Amino acid sequence: MVLTIDIGNTRIKGAVFEKNTVLEFFVFDKKDLEKKIEKILEKFEKVTDLVVASVGNVGKEAFLNFNNDVKVCFLSNEDHFPFKNNYATPKTLGIDRMVLASGATLQYPNQNRLVVDAGTCITYDFVDENDNYLGGAISPGLRLRYEALHNYTAKLPLLMFEEPKSYIGNSTPESMHSGVVNGFVYEIDGFIDQYRAHYSNFIIILTGGDALFLAKRLKNTIFANSNFLLESLNQTFQYKINND
Repeated sequence: MVLTIDIGNTRIKGAVFEKNTVLEFFVFDKKDLEKKIEKILEKFEKVTDLVVASVGNVGKEAFLNFNNDVKVCFLSNEDHFPFKNNYATPKTLGIDRMVLASGATLQYPNQNRLVVDAGTCITYDFVDENDNYLGGAISPGLRLRYEALHNYTAKLPLLMFEEPKSYIGNSTPESMHSGVVNGFVYEIDGFIDQYRAHYSNFIIILTGGDALFLAKRLKNTIFANSNFLLESLNQTFQYKINND
């Protein structure tokens, strides 16, 4: 069994896999990391490997206590991946984006793939049908957009996410909801349209915390899987041990 851990900017997500079958998913705060992993390992005694991808401020030292119980694999951009990395600055490419590109490459061979990860930030990652990683885009996610409106203006309130009643906001809060949420959706649809105009044989994978919300609103046909990163972590680890 394999325990995969995704340390993001906001939360930690985990999953236990028996080969490619998910046994259970977990979500918890960074302050609970050690206790939560201890409980998971107690429940799933057959876990032999703990695979970590981190873009948050949690490093390898946080997992030292588990080295006696399981093999800890902390994935980095120095590892071998199933695609050719054509990013101009490959060492700056986040491990989360590399794992998503890896999962897309392994799950959907011989296709052009765009992975859209809607979390704290929205990331777009494109791997062509010849397994070349070409890059993508990064922009603020929903929460960051609301925070920016409040933090960089004098009078706009800090709002929590709320689906707009109409695209025409008839109050300041409704105008903010319309701008943030509709702008979010239009941006993603616009990027997808650009890729579709230049590439055929195309699949779009939508993931991240806001994936299910977005899936109902995007005009483009997509494959939505909010746990795609955790699944990709497991697949990338299997690829690593079979190709090292």
